[in-house]
Amino acid sequence: MDETVDRQPLSRRLADPRPALILGTLAWAVAIVVVIVTGDRWADALPTCIAGVVVGFLGYGLFAVQRRAARRGSRGAQQGLL
Repeated sequence: MDETVDRQPLSRRLADPRPALILGTLAWAVAIVVVIVTGDRWADALPTCIAGVVVGFLGYGLFAVQRRAARRGSRGAQQGLL
């Protein structure tokens, strides 16, 4: 089956990863605060929450590097990030 489907590209609002990256990182930051406030009961979850924030920052950093490469016209950059 080698059918070609003509699909419309996503709108800019739906294709933009920034809101998901920011909201996800903020959710992990809120989880850190909740874990710290509740005390020893959820202390084992603190490393997971910290890892979530770190991964969020790394994801946003990767997005920023790719967007910068797309803006300067690098051939290896992702398309549509301008």
